[in-house]
This record gives sequence, C-alpha cells and structure tokens, in this order.
Amino acid sequence: MAQMAIKLDKPLKAVRIVNNYSGGNTAADFRQMEELKAQKNLYGNACRTVQNLADKLNQFYERIFVEHSEEIARLSVEIARKILMRKVEDGDYKIEEIIKEILKNAPAHQDLVVRLNPKDLADCQKIQQQGGIEELSGIKLVADGGIGRAECVLESPKGIIKSLIDENLEQIAKALNKKTE
Repeated sequence: MAQMAIKLDKPLKAVRIVNNYSGGNTAADFRQMEELKAQKNLYGNACRTVQNLADKLNQFYERIFVEHSEEIARLSVEIARKILMRKVEDGDYKIEEIIKEILKNAPAHQDLVVRLNPKDLADCQKIQQQGGIEELSGIKLVADGGIGRAECVLESPKGIIKSLIDENLEQIAKALNKKTE
C-alpha cells in the first residue's frame, strides 16, 4: 500500500475518498471530480515546467563550462606561473631536487652535463661541500647565464632534457586544454 504525507496550510473541514468511488452521482460529486482532475492537470503541468526548467539550467551550465573551460585553464596556468615566479624570486626552491627530477628522465647516466644558472650552481656546490648530493656524483655541473633560476638543462650523449618553468607550464596548459575539449 502506498503512503503519502501531505502538509496543509489550513485544517481540513471534510475528507472524501474518491479512488474507486462508487457513491451517488450527484452534481456536487461530479463538480468535485472535475475540480480534482483540473488540479491534477495543473500540478502535472507545473511538474513538467519545473523539469523543463531544470533541463534548460543543466544545458546552460554545461554550455557555459565548455565555453569558459579554456579560459579557466589559461587562468589556472597563469596563477601557477605567478606563484612559481614568486617562489623563485624568494629563493624558495631546492635546485638539487629539480636536478634529481631531471636525472630520473635521463636516457643514460654516463657523460652527463647539467647546465644551471650561475647562482644555482653556487648553491649546488655549497651543498656538495657540506655533505654532497649523492645523485650528482660523476655529473658535470656548468654555469649558464641563459638559464633562469630554478631551471636546468641536462645534456647526455643521447639527447637534451630541459627543465624550464615556461616549457613545463606550457605542457600543463596543453594537457588542461585537451581535457576540456
């Protein structure tokens, strides 16, 4: 048996069960049945209208998201760029970690040259003097004024790997744009 709870603003004066009602066919009963049918139609129309509005709102949301997803991705990358640039300006990075990361992608581990910003090279040399960076043993570190802070280029006999902020952010932007297409 189905249950239903109805909350009314006013108290009921009278109740009549009309489902499978086989009472007298008076004019009042007929009018009441017509009123109930009219109310049922009115509520049905209201429900369909609300459903149509919800569907249109969902379509609008999806269209807006698709239209602006490229802009959202671009802004996200720009925010990341500003945060990274601030950290680089403040010296809030570990060049040795950046070098370790680029070494993980090296196709070979012999005859490697890592080119760094002269200030970062000085920091790496200090770290090596204080106890060393095990991963840098046997790797030639070279100063290169054309490379920015917190960046490096790894040269090996099999090729060159770059760890440049702008290039990394560009790759992130491309990946974000592919996801939004």
